[in-house]
Amino acid sequence: MSKMKPDAPAATTVPLTPAIPARIVAALGLTQIIGYGTLYYSFSILAPGMASDLGLSVEQVFGVFSASLFVGGLSATFIGRWMDRFGAAMIMTVGSVLSAVALLLCAWSPSIAVFAASVVLLEVASGMVQYQAAFATLVESRPRAAARSITYLTLIAGFASTLFWPIAANLREHFTWREIYVAYAVLNLLVCFPLHYRIMCGRGSEAIALAREDREVVVGALPAEVRRRGLRLVSLAFALQGFALSAMLTHMVPMLGAIGFGTAAVVIGSLFGPAQVLSRLINMAFGKNVSPPALATLSAALIVTAVVILSLSGTWLPGAAAFAICLGLGSGINSIAQGSLPLWLFGSLGYGAITGRMAATRLAAGAVAPFVLSVLMERFGIDVALTVSALLGAVGVAAFVAVTAAAKRAAAVTP
Repeated sequence: MSKMKPDAPAATTVPLTPAIPARIVAALGLTQIIGYGTLYYSFSILAPGMASDLGLSVEQVFGVFSASLFVGGLSATFIGRWMDRFGAAMIMTVGSVLSAVALLLCAWSPSIAVFAASVVLLEVASGMVQYQAAFATLVESRPRAAARSITYLTLIAGFASTLFWPIAANLREHFTWREIYVAYAVLNLLVCFPLHYRIMCGRGSEAIALAREDREVVVGALPAEVRRRGLRLVSLAFALQGFALSAMLTHMVPMLGAIGFGTAAVVIGSLFGPAQVLSRLINMAFGKNVSPPALATLSAALIVTAVVILSLSGTWLPGAAAFAICLGLGSGINSIAQGSLPLWLFGSLGYGAITGRMAATRLAAGAVAPFVLSVLMERFGIDVALTVSALLGAVGVAAFVAVTAAAKRAAAVTP
């Protein structure tokens, strides 16, 4: 099997033929919409009903959710290793069944303890069916074409919140949260499971065909002696981005309301979703020659810019709108960079384990971010909370720049 070693790091991301079949990208895109919609986005809509039914406060229900996100983040490392060992498509197939079981267990839960355990199981299952696993499936299918396909996939999956927030809100008017979760379990079992299973079954014959073609694999831009340091820096950078995004998204509407925008806070916050999709459309149309490090750095810079704009603009409405738009643009690009940058830096071999380690730190940071920002706002005020978020984000930008510089230095000395 031949290997590709670029003269310049950016060359590792050029998607050469054969391309990943559109049916695989479309199938994964549909399962990502369902996976994120049923396992993540709907929770905030259904949380009040859960709290009322279980005799808890809404804050306690979200506390259970945050704890489950943290546990799910810790499990990402193990899931990444399983993907390398058994294949990402197989893990997604098993994850579809586990997602359905967890949703049914949550719907049945007769006590708070069972409810908490089932929510934790939901987040573990999420790591087996959401972006981390979908990106790894694309890399396994066509390593050199994966970076471009990741852009297409995130564009499709970007509609998950747009679809499932109103779906959950409408269903809540006619059904209990338990009945909705039963329907979501059926959706995962009857739609996601067959699609993932079909992709898994197709991997065997496809692997034989690719072996005959002597398929090239992607060799990372970072040499072996700096890979460990590079992995730490990139994990730190993505964790800081995850912290800022999670904190801002969780507190966006109430924070804008506290600043003085009142009912307009919801309208301002609604700009986030379209901006997120727009960034992926722009990258799909014009970003073919933009390297993953540039995308990651741009994403981090946009998130920091958004926080700084909100901190400086006060009650100025255009400033708040610019904040939501910049945050959405940064978030959209961030999703692409999560899949393409590890491939560019470290190559396709061991991709699952590498992205698993990154996801663990990112998800753990994102789980504690809402609580930390809430404490900062209550004790020191919104301005201090935003300043801390911006400073942490700036460290993430610096980490991306440092890794990119290391890759360029390595390329300069490579024969």
